[in-house]
Amino acid sequence: MTDPVASEKLSDRDKKHLWHPLTQHKTHPEMLAISSAKGALLFDESGKEYIDGISSWYTCMYGHCHPYILKKVGEQMQRLDQVVFSGFTHEPAVKLSEALIKILPGNQQKLFFSDNGSTATEIGIKMALQYHFNQGEKRKVLLAFEEGFHGDTFGAMSVSGLSVYNGPFEDFFISVERIPVPTEENIARIFVELKQRLAKNDIAGFIYEPLVQGAAAMKMHNADGLGQILSLLKTHNVLTIADEVMTGFGKTGRYFASDHIAVKPDIICLSKALTAGLVPMGLTTCTEKVYEAFYSDEIAKGLFHGHTYTANPLACTTALAALELLQTEEIQNNIQNIKQWHKDFDLKIKDHPKVAETRQLGVIYALDLNVKMERYGNLRDKLFNHFMENGVFLRPLGNTIYILAPFITSKEQMERIYETIQSALEIV
Repeated sequence: MTDPVASEKLSDRDKKHLWHPLTQHKTHPEMLAISSAKGALLFDESGKEYIDGISSWYTCMYGHCHPYILKKVGEQMQRLDQVVFSGFTHEPAVKLSEALIKILPGNQQKLFFSDNGSTATEIGIKMALQYHFNQGEKRKVLLAFEEGFHGDTFGAMSVSGLSVYNGPFEDFFISVERIPVPTEENIARIFVELKQRLAKNDIAGFIYEPLVQGAAAMKMHNADGLGQILSLLKTHNVLTIADEVMTGFGKTGRYFASDHIAVKPDIICLSKALTAGLVPMGLTTCTEKVYEAFYSDEIAKGLFHGHTYTANPLACTTALAALELLQTEEIQNNIQNIKQWHKDFDLKIKDHPKVAETRQLGVIYALDLNVKMERYGNLRDKLFNHFMENGVFLRPLGNTIYILAPFITSKEQMERIYETIQSALEIV
């Protein structure tokens, strides 16, 4: 006998109980049901395929269901699935820490696990505030860039500058002050004003997305200017927190965006591509100096933050397998190929009358349309629908179209993405 529920479309069953992120369900009631994925492709319940042009929010950088990762995780599932990380440890966590330390900026020494990007930044914020508190200093202000985005938990929202997400909660935020991202034109002014502001000695930390502000529509800024800011802050003992949740693990052409900058952060926040899109995990790393401020005979000086699935063995195994893939010659060559394909496409598209500006860093490519558009407006939806109708999953941020496809995307698949973007310029 046929199950009447199973015979319904997934997208119809979805409407009964599910509440989706970043969605106003009254104006956007329909959800596309994805039944499977492989490599750079997603498949919906009717069998139509889509090239995943944004790696499912920058996570599946080695493609979906990578056989090497699945094999490693399958083996780990037979040995240890989950164990409390408070008072216990296990091989996947230890091996991952040893492997990460080898490629992280050289000043990073300690790793604190969590389970998503927002909490990775939340922990970084708490580290900065408690670092000073533990030493008897009252520093309650955090510094952040204008238009930054660091997540959806309260501390992360506080330091984020996009009010479209934060409006109802702003009365409850911690104290945050913002500075513009550095450019050749404004760095001298930023430096002077910041030097004057630091004289109050009340800024605990500075959180920033190094070189690329993802949610702000892939806006990119000056590495030298950022280095100058970091250097000044360090002379005033302000902890620097690099939010590499989006930029980490090869996307900028180096392992981390911080590798492009001479001055290294005190704290780094990681997630997304850390576990290759297979399972959730977050990670906050720090220097020995930061760790030592919590190392005490006083229990209360410890970092009392913990998640049930902290350092889950399956997540650690996933991250370790992803890290091994990242360092292979094949993936590194693919990264170089995608960088060049983007450059070639840019030469074709940058002078189009509908294109206001283009920019690229590593495998991240973005173009701004010469059209006014709301972040979640009708014209943006028209673009999104055009891409999906043509079998390409791209998610415009207002009038910005960006590509952040998996490292394993073929040239033919990337050409299809480019062609779909070019055809979209004719409908705006």
